[in-house]
Amino acid sequence: MATRFMTALSQDSDSAERATGLAPRIASFVVTVVFAAFVVNAFQYVVEDGATIARVVPAALCLGAMMILQLGFFSRPGAAVRGRSGYLALAAQAGLVFVPMAFYREAWTGMPGFLAGDALLVLRPALGWTTFAAIAAVTGLVQARLTGVPLEVAYIANLTVVVGLAVYGLSRLRSLVRELQDARAELARLAVTRERLRFARDLHDLLGFSLSAITLKCELTHRLVTRQPERAEQEVEEVLGISRQALADVRAVASSYRELSLDDELASARSVLSAAEVAVDLRTDVSQADLSPRVRTVLATVLREGVTNLLRHSKAEHCSITVSRAAREVAIEVTNDGVRAAVTADHGNGIGNLTQRVEALGGTLTARADGDEYRLRASIPLRPDDEHSPDDRDHADRGPAMAPRLGTLITCAVFTGYAVNTSVFVFVAPLNPWQHLLAWACVAGSLALMVGFFSRLGGAVRSPLGVPALLLQAVLTYLPIALFDNPFLGMTGFLAGAALLVLRPRTAIPVFLAVVASAGSVHLVSGGDAIDVGYGFLVTINHGLVVFGLSRLRSMVQKLHDVRTDLVHLAVTEERLRFARSLHDLLGNSLSAITLKCELIHRVVRRDPERAQQELSGILAISRRALTDVRAVAASYRDKSLDEEVASARALLAAANVDVALRVEPGDLPPEVRNLLAKVLREGVANLLRHSECRSCGITLVRRRDRVVLEVVNDGVVDRGTAGAPEACGGLDDLVARVGQVGGTLSAGASADGHYRLRAEVPLSRA
Repeated sequence: MATRFMTALSQDSDSAERATGLAPRIASFVVTVVFAAFVVNAFQYVVEDGATIARVVPAALCLGAMMILQLGFFSRPGAAVRGRSGYLALAAQAGLVFVPMAFYREAWTGMPGFLAGDALLVLRPALGWTTFAAIAAVTGLVQARLTGVPLEVAYIANLTVVVGLAVYGLSRLRSLVRELQDARAELARLAVTRERLRFARDLHDLLGFSLSAITLKCELTHRLVTRQPERAEQEVEEVLGISRQALADVRAVASSYRELSLDDELASARSVLSAAEVAVDLRTDVSQADLSPRVRTVLATVLREGVTNLLRHSKAEHCSITVSRAAREVAIEVTNDGVRAAVTADHGNGIGNLTQRVEALGGTLTARADGDEYRLRASIPLRPDDEHSPDDRDHADRGPAMAPRLGTLITCAVFTGYAVNTSVFVFVAPLNPWQHLLAWACVAGSLALMVGFFSRLGGAVRSPLGVPALLLQAVLTYLPIALFDNPFLGMTGFLAGAALLVLRPRTAIPVFLAVVASAGSVHLVSGGDAIDVGYGFLVTINHGLVVFGLSRLRSMVQKLHDVRTDLVHLAVTEERLRFARSLHDLLGNSLSAITLKCELIHRVVRRDPERAQQELSGILAISRRALTDVRAVAASYRDKSLDEEVASARALLAAANVDVALRVEPGDLPPEVRNLLAKVLREGVANLLRHSECRSCGITLVRRRDRVVLEVVNDGVVDRGTAGAPEACGGLDDLVARVGQVGGTLSAGASADGHYRLRAEVPLSRA
């Protein structure tokens, strides 16, 4: 036993990361040893009362059944204890506790603590604590009928409470380890989902405007090249500026910390609207230097959305943009006279996203028809709480918030219960008043050290103060034993547990074993019988491991709460990097091509108008395709179901005049599998439309035992070398990694029959 514990503990570390990794194994060992010590202690009392086969064998069977129930069900992480199975197991445990008590009497009075702790695990809180108190009271009444000694009644009732809390605490905290580990993964997943939605908003708001402006200006320039070459040259210059800014925006949105300039956006809005022959009335009495970065960024985003919707959805001839400041807020208002077409913009994703952003800063946003005008207005407090972003607040502790406090209450109650039981031994000891006071002072001091230093949350017990505190605990433990020659007066379990908490494993284990040996030896030297000596060993082991288990697991729960935010940030960072790669692969080439063509047009627009018109036609095609890609990426970052993705793929391919053969076998799939397959299908169809000239496409989704297989096959040959190398495309590269993470495989390439095949196999068990 000691060797196994030493092996487990010696692998421990001070770091939170390694502690959290080893905690479940250490917890299981501690719980097993503690519960076994309770059972062995009861069994030796049964043997002491009469070592006959008729008494010993039934007792051993009952105690064994109790251990199986306790370790195999009540204390097992993930067990469905609150349900029909839990009620049946609790009833069985009650029978194993109270029926043998009629035969074994006092030898069995330590067992109701198991039932009390299990009641807290199985029953709802109000009923559980009521049942817990009732079991303690019944145990006290049984002891009163057996002996009638008030002090013994109080001792047994307190023992039931202490054992019950230890059983509940170790079992619950052991389960919380697993629950918190699962909660961390779920929290990280939700944080990534929120980040992906934010990316979609940024992409739509930032690049949608730039690409719409490029498209609009290119159409205007295309008309002006032959008639007004000077005006066309000016427009090309502006397109060039927008395309360069868009390239910078791609990098900025990928890094996800883009701060916009309100002044720059106002100037850009005036230029774009003028190019669209919309009369602009611009008024502002706000200096952006007086605005926090988050406020001016959101105001600039509102302006972009308003101008983009005007250009995209209305036939306005006049637009008024007003930025005003009141006592405690700043407001922006975009008004135009294109009411009929603009009304539909209320229902787009852009306005909904803006509403969320504005409300996150404590502001309001309205978008509605007002008489003959359409009005978009946002007002934001001048100084919102910038210390934490909405996402940060979402990332704050949202797990089982009661876990640390629950651990503190249980730990303090159990330690106090141990001190109360020792105080009973002090009370019955044949000492004078001053000796009683000294012994009680040692007990109180031991309890204060244990609660106030060794087991406190955040306490640096492995520090220069740790060893002196341990030495003081040793003095408080052995002083009353040595002075009054009574081995029951020292709290050796506290000393043993403190040694495990303070010392390094290689030192802690020998000290722990030495304290255990000393406890039994003191009983032997003091003339105790075999039961007393065994009591000294077992109680010291039991109390020491309970002290270590509750303190260590309680501290570990707090550490898990503390490190969750870091794990969330790491998950979000990983998603940002993946998004950056996809965004660069999708839009980098398009925006670079637009910039290069604009530079060429700027040089030839006067001397070769026909060449300039030809290049402008190319820019229009690129910008329109890029705008479609932006919308597709923004949509793809809002998760669709697999069924929706299949329907969307059929519609897209049909619109592209591609014959679709669809074979999808019905069946329930885990959510993770559905989401992953939806992403594979989305990427496969997007690559097909973007890079190939296919006429037919087959989509097959089948389930084969423990795996599900998705195939997208088309008769076109993809370009840019992706036919034989999926890694050449950023999207497929990401999918290869994602599928591989769950133990699946993804392949893409040209087959011998001249078809291009994308195939993904995903296991159902690991995903």
